[in-house]
Amino acid sequence: MLELRHLKTLHALRETDSLVEAAERLHLTQSALSHQFKELEERLGMQLFVRKTKPVRFTSAGLRLLQLADSLLPQMRAAERDLARLAGGTAGRLHMAIECHSCFQWLMPTIDQFRDAWPEVELDLASGFSFAPLPALSRGDLDLVVTSDPVEMSGITYVPLFTYEALLSVANQHALANRPYVLPEDLERETLITYPIDRDRLDIFTRFLEPADIEPAQVRTSELTVMMMQLVASGRGVCSLPNWALHEYSSRGYVTAKRLGEKGLYCTLFAAIRADMLDAPFMRDFLLTAKDTSFATLEGVSAAR
Repeated sequence: MLELRHLKTLHALRETDSLVEAAERLHLTQSALSHQFKELEERLGMQLFVRKTKPVRFTSAGLRLLQLADSLLPQMRAAERDLARLAGGTAGRLHMAIECHSCFQWLMPTIDQFRDAWPEVELDLASGFSFAPLPALSRGDLDLVVTSDPVEMSGITYVPLFTYEALLSVANQHALANRPYVLPEDLERETLITYPIDRDRLDIFTRFLEPADIEPAQVRTSELTVMMMQLVASGRGVCSLPNWALHEYSSRGYVTAKRLGEKGLYCTLFAAIRADMLDAPFMRDFLLTAKDTSFATLEGVSAAR
């Protein structure tokens, strides 16, 4: 009567707090997900959660099944890893580079979990800012690159991890703090603070300013997110960051976060992998762990669009 997929859908609903987001994460339509919940509730003869509540409010029956999901789903993942080891493919190499200064917040817990699960796999992590990581991936020097800028290359596959919104942080007293959203021309007189990387790898330039033929008054760089936020808070510039990286500072009232454009600027983070590595059991598990960790730890991310 009760199936594993039911536990996965309940778990996804709790994690996303939205039927729409839960359906996206499970690669289902919202209609299919609603039908699955309705079918299960009819089987059980009781309601699992209260419809049209925000946040989602689970009934006693729903909470009991979530307890089961919290216990069973990690055991299932562990069993799948053990089976993969029995089938071979336990040893290998996973050398990766990252093209995102803000990604360490979710990547380091992912790596910690992966090391515990796959101790036989040689793991190495490098920053992708001092060299071109995608050509290194194609040559075989690397096995995975985390990037938001996919470039079509022979033999390279891009696996979407999650979608996030890029936001602009401004000082609380800044004139833009009272605007509903920011337009490209609003930055013509601003100092834009960025990480010290080429502008053709920054979404604020490639997808927001350059299409409007707008140039900020000045560009200033900093390697540390906390330093960027201090500069913004003291009125010495504005800065674009992923919503999850900015949330830590805006939620505490240090800075104000503004949407870029009326509809927002949405980006997708990818794992670039050589096609021959896609079926390696440890690679599949790393991707699943990365997605689970990001959804559990990051504010405002969703299943890749």
